[in-house]
Amino acid sequence: MTLTAAMGQSPTSSADRLRGFGPATSASRDLDARAQIPMRSFEIAALRADGSLYIGQDKAPAIPLFENAFSAFARGTLIATPSGDVAVEDLQPGEMINTTTGEPAKLIWIGSSNFIPADAGRRMPLIRVMSDTFGQSRPGTYLTFGPGARILHTPHHLRSEAGETRMLTPVREFVDGVNVIEVVPPTPVRLFHICLERHAAIITSGVEVETFHPGANATRNVSHSLRDRFLGMFPQISHVSDFGPLAHPRAPEMDPESQTS
Repeated sequence: MTLTAAMGQSPTSSADRLRGFGPATSASRDLDARAQIPMRSFEIAALRADGSLYIGQDKAPAIPLFENAFSAFARGTLIATPSGDVAVEDLQPGEMINTTTGEPAKLIWIGSSNFIPADAGRRMPLIRVMSDTFGQSRPGTYLTFGPGARILHTPHHLRSEAGETRMLTPVREFVDGVNVIEVVPPTPVRLFHICLERHAAIITSGVEVETFHPGANATRNVSHSLRDRFLGMFPQISHVSDFGPLAHPRAPEMDPESQTS
């Protein structure tokens, strides 16, 4: 069951429309048409600054800036909370989520979308991590991640440089064809990401996974229109700096086109 179905659709306020929720403006539609960028539908459930709940859908260009915010956890992934493990699709804004610091943090945003990993022309493999890949019971069972997932585990080639510092690393960096493999289901897959009141690493099946943070430079190379449209998907965010500091350093990405490092 999707977030909208689970929690009920609420009308979009005029303030939300000004922030970028709801139907795209004519200017943004014109921009997308000129750029000829495929569009994707996204579902959002979030707390506004006043604590009220927003639930709705939006469309945005299918570019990494947007897609990385909705593509970390596969449906069915169990997230550790103070009351026990909860499937990511069953989480609701306002719930407390366990973090690796030992201090739970409030869930303020959850986004999801359907992706077709084997879609011709836009092949987007999912990453499957087999049990015990990162140590005993890490994970305890296999996990499936989307392209937006980072885990708190320093890649082997950076360990001498990082020393004792653990780094948030894209899961795809660990693909070895044996313990961490690519999978490309031909049918749509629902992927999710979550944002807490502060950036953190959370726990799923013994693996420490990053909550969403776009990175300080995420909107540097996009137009003001796309930047505002992206930030409009987060009711408590007016500027990228409002996401706060990173809880852990990020490993340099091998993909030079990444917009989130």
